[in-house]
Amino acid sequence: MNPLTVTHQTLSLPPMGCGTWAWGNRLLWGYDESMDSQLQAVFNLCVERGVTLFDTGDSYGTGKLNGQSEKLLGRFTGEYSGYNADHIRIATKLAPYPWRLTRHAMVKACQASATRLGRPVDLVQMHWSTGNYAPWQEGGLLDGLGDCLEKGLVKGVGLSNFGPKRLKSAYQKFASRGIPITSLQVQYSLLSTYPLTDLGLKELCDQLGIKIIAYSPLALGLLTGKYRDNKNLPPGLRRFLFGVLRFVLCNGREL
Repeated sequence: MNPLTVTHQTLSLPPMGCGTWAWGNRLLWGYDESMDSQLQAVFNLCVERGVTLFDTGDSYGTGKLNGQSEKLLGRFTGEYSGYNADHIRIATKLAPYPWRLTRHAMVKACQASATRLGRPVDLVQMHWSTGNYAPWQEGGLLDGLGDCLEKGLVKGVGLSNFGPKRLKSAYQKFASRGIPITSLQVQYSLLSTYPLTDLGLKELCDQLGIKIIAYSPLALGLLTGKYRDNKNLPPGLRRFLFGVLRFVLCNGREL
């Protein structure tokens, strides 16, 4: 691969972050608006304790609550004035929806996210690669991410759910514009090591100067130890998923 001549400064991110996939998601996470005060308390505690990176996405939130995660994050950020407030960094992911076909569509999506957040986006990411089903779509969307940086809408660009082949291709595209890829998000936990152990993404990212961000490190909550029996399963679709997984792991026997 060609070496990268950087014309844009690489964004520095806090070492630990908080994901907000559950905020607004009724189907999987069982969210409802009565949880908002608890979510805000969690947000405040995170910032106070130095966890100042928050990751969201414009597709987070189901049905009429689409975009709810960004809206809540914007509200909590705007209402927080305590310790570490100046260190808060917001990362959002833009979904490559089928109707997002051009670079301008990604710029508009980034601007819409900033509006919901009530502040500029620090790190903008493409939520997943379209390489396996619509490879012709991906180039324009990546160009749009680069445009967001060059227009001053964001401080860095990143990727999410990209394999080695698509990551190398995206790296070359951004390198031609002197744009570094700040980060790559991968699902990684004790139950999901495949992206690093089988795909070699850690070694590749180290080679390319890209930081790995692990999402779902607690496997949707399964590794928290909270759900030890079928009487204490979480709301939403996770209730079914965890119940099935417990059955499979135990061969039909209770733990």
